[in-house]
Amino acid sequence: MTRPDEIRIGDAERDTVTTALHDHFAAGRLDQAELDERLDAALAAKTEGDLRTIVRDLPGHNGLPEAVRPYRGGHPFAHRHPGMRHGHPAWEGHHPAWAARRRPGFPAFPILLGVFLIVTFTAGPATAFFAVFQLALLVWVIRAIMLTVTHRRAQRR
Repeated sequence: MTRPDEIRIGDAERDTVTTALHDHFAAGRLDQAELDERLDAALAAKTEGDLRTIVRDLPGHNGLPEAVRPYRGGHPFAHRHPGMRHGHPAWEGHHPAWAARRRPGFPAFPILLGVFLIVTFTAGPATAFFAVFQLALLVWVIRAIMLTVTHRRAQRR
């Protein structure tokens, strides 16, 4: 069986590591000489292990996927979701990523459905479709602007 560090890599993996190296250079963790040396090594790397040795001493994101821990008893899915008690999302009632989505927000779907039904019975289904489409587009644009503002505020902190 081949170890993950012995698996050959492609240009996409090399590109993510070189991007991470540039980020570390911008953060001041590497000087120009170290960056050049590591970039040359990253572009010449043939396996994931070669890339891992290049970024081994750098904290945070390094462009490589997180190493998969081997199964050592317990539940077979426990290594995938470390914050979960039983391992598999179905046994917890929901996936951990869905927990953030369970917050009150703008009830767009019921409102759009109501608008569609009202306009369908008054002006016809074609008019209702275009009215709901325009409202949905408006809601989507407003939501995108709000998410962008929220994301930028979070990045400043």
